[in-house]
Amino acid sequence: MPTASTLSKTAARRIWMRAQRLDTRAPFGAGPEATRAAVEHLGYVQIDTIHVIERCHHHILWSRIPEYRRADLHRAQTIDKSVFEFWTHALAYVPTRDFRFSVPAMLRDRRHPAQQWFGTVTEDDVRRVLRLIKNEGALTIRDIKDDVLVEKTHAWASRKPSKSALQVAFSRGQVTVSERIGMVKTYELLGRHFGWDKLPRPATERQQHAHRLDRALTAQGVVSIDSTCHLQRPPVKAAVQAEIDTRVKRGRLVPVIIDGAEKVPHWAEPATLDATPDLDQELVHVLSPFDPLIILRKRLARFFDYEHVFEAYVPKAKRRYGYFALPVLVGDEVVAVIDLKTDRDRGTLLVQQWTWVGRGAERRHRASIEAELERFERFQLAS
Repeated sequence: MPTASTLSKTAARRIWMRAQRLDTRAPFGAGPEATRAAVEHLGYVQIDTIHVIERCHHHILWSRIPEYRRADLHRAQTIDKSVFEFWTHALAYVPTRDFRFSVPAMLRDRRHPAQQWFGTVTEDDVRRVLRLIKNEGALTIRDIKDDVLVEKTHAWASRKPSKSALQVAFSRGQVTVSERIGMVKTYELLGRHFGWDKLPRPATERQQHAHRLDRALTAQGVVSIDSTCHLQRPPVKAAVQAEIDTRVKRGRLVPVIIDGAEKVPHWAEPATLDATPDLDQELVHVLSPFDPLIILRKRLARFFDYEHVFEAYVPKAKRRYGYFALPVLVGDEVVAVIDLKTDRDRGTLLVQQWTWVGRGAERRHRASIEAELERFERFQLAS
């Protein structure tokens, strides 16, 4: 077994920030091509419906592309087709170059009919919406006028059978989201959207596990099993652990011990450990709670000594930071948590609550954070 390298907590979080491309202001440049590059580097960008402020997929990209515009993501999805929507640990934008790693999940859904909240969908329902798209062209659920509403069987289900049928066809890779305006999705036959006669060849199980590890190493720098396999089941974790063990034996990965987190095994590529990245200590980031840096809650607490709780689902009386609280990074420290809301009618960004954490202090940090909030407000209110 190779000798483990020891990292200070400061070095570990700076490596993670470099991997997340949060160590400089414009790591991907600007324009539509920057959006493709960012999604490819991060591996995925999560999608969520909450619209208290800017939706998280746009917010995540803006945090790494200062000149980002919503139209850039629209172009990547609809015109350039360099990204597509599918499931990672959640619904996300994923690089089209990695499409084959999603194909096994699509084929599993074809073999095993939908259950849970899609349990009422019949094969006739799916064939009906596929035939409609084939004959009439791409459509949104609003284009289907003849649905007979049904009782929901799950909290996330739809009362429109066609919507559930579209979601089943989406999970099977029979249709894809060819365009998204706000949260209204346009569905198109997958092959017609991409110009493919059939699905790309599926990745093997081993290729999937290797890809999962490669994606984590690129976007995290130093990885653990949990950070690599976020919300995955034990068999996936066991297979990825086997891939890690193989790479360690071949000298491609090095065991890492992080000060203060000695009980959690970590690994990194040798080149990652050559030097602690420099960091602009004046750089400010107001991050989405769904940002890849924030969504790994245990890792965030381990590296940054800050525990983030998503309090939108917490009773108001029990909230500490607020309904939609956003962590604020200055340099490599979380110094504040700000609960924001966009008042679109009045054209302003409202600060509902401002909480200092860690070594955050009004005198040292307030002015630079307010400047970043002004930049964030301009982005959100831009048409």
